[in-house]
Amino acid sequence: RLSLVGSEMCIRDSFRIEGIVEGHVKTNGKIVIGESGSVKGKIDCTEADIAGEFSGEFNASNLLTLKSTAKISGDVVISKLAVEPGAEFNATCVMKSGVKELKNGQSKQEKTA
Repeated sequence: RLSLVGSEMCIRDSFRIEGIVEGHVKTNGKIVIGESGSVKGKIDCTEADIAGEFSGEFNASNLLTLKSTAKISGDVVISKLAVEPGAEFNATCVMKSGVKELKNGQSKQEKTA
């Protein structure tokens, strides 16, 4: 069981949290917050699966998946969101645009499901 308070963790790979973390967590990989996991602070990642609790500022450049036991509050910026029935999502949410800039200055709309 992990308990970190007032710290900043920068990790290159994916990892799982099954404890209490207060602070800033940053990774280029995937973060999994298990059912017994709780994060309060800021998360920057590529992708995340949350089954536990999160409160604060959340940024994912790709997919955020909320399991049925998830409890989320705060500010969320993501590209894609998947929510299982039963999850609590009490947050402001901004979904990044699927528009990418091309080399010649034109825009191209990405197709998403």
